[in-house]
Amino acid sequence: MVLEKLPKRNTGAVVKEVNEFVFDDAAIVACLLRQWSVSAAMIGTAVGDDVRGHALAKQLKNWGVQGTVRFTEEYKTPIEVNVSDKNGARTYFWQRTAQMLNTLDTADLSLVSGSKILYADWYDGDHILRAMDEAKQHGVPVFVNLEHGHRKAEILKKFAQRATICQAVTDAAQIGGKQALLGTARKLLKSGIQTAIITLAKGGCLVAHGEEIVRVFAPSVKAVDACGAGATFSAGFIYGHLKGWDLESCARFATAAATLKVTRAGLQMFPVTHIMELAASLKVERWRFRNNRFEIMERIFSIPKQVARQGKSAQERLLREIHFPRERKNDEFQHPHVRPKRKII
Repeated sequence: MVLEKLPKRNTGAVVKEVNEFVFDDAAIVACLLRQWSVSAAMIGTAVGDDVRGHALAKQLKNWGVQGTVRFTEEYKTPIEVNVSDKNGARTYFWQRTAQMLNTLDTADLSLVSGSKILYADWYDGDHILRAMDEAKQHGVPVFVNLEHGHRKAEILKKFAQRATICQAVTDAAQIGGKQALLGTARKLLKSGIQTAIITLAKGGCLVAHGEEIVRVFAPSVKAVDACGAGATFSAGFIYGHLKGWDLESCARFATAAATLKVTRAGLQMFPVTHIMELAASLKVERWRFRNNRFEIMERIFSIPKQVARQGKSAQERLLREIHFPRERKNDEFQHPHVRPKRKII
């Protein structure tokens, strides 16, 4: 639901746009991947044996999301209402009962063994541990969206030992400066997580794997609806991971996908080519984590294609003029190694 602005207490507001889609984040990730022609399945809670529940099952089928939707007469299909204002900020109201979450404990996990990656949300609590353990047993990497759950040591420890890739935010409101970003990144890396992702909403993200760290900055856009932006980032990163892309390419694509998501309401995603075009234009920094400190190794600024072509043509013309060969198979000397400039932060 998109509003011009949230109303004051005991008043109302005009609704500008309404979109209905399947929630929570795992469902969003599955639906987005299907839009990018990636095979996806979902293992979810039972839904009510009612009109809303059957409509949900039909929607998943239409999207091409695999998995069996279970129905129950013990409760009605829950709903979540998200309200976005003109700045893209969201306020949400959701129904999450223990009775509903308990149905995850009896879900069929047979889809896990043949999967290439498992996505799970930490806010489903211990109910997702069974699926994570099943994935680990079959050698399936696990992507867990930890959000701000890392702030509690027991939660971080519980999920870190089961997760391959972990996405987190600095705090519950998804805001914070450089120190909050660095503190969260340091905590995740030291917990033993293989690939740590920290998102900063309009600030972009930081992604770390081993000593390789990439900081991607999000471009400024007119935000319409931020609902689902974090899940879109997850889907984007998973898309790149499944394609075998390197860390920077995954981070660029995920940031671009999330950026485009907030420019319109609903789950209708932009095509891959459109996302890749924006991804190629993003500002990137390469960092390194060593001795419990972060070092900025290199800053990369995007170069427009026309400028790049002109630069290449000029280089080739110069090489022709001085008759210098492009390649030398047997160099008579080696260039000395030049250490990159570093900035410790």
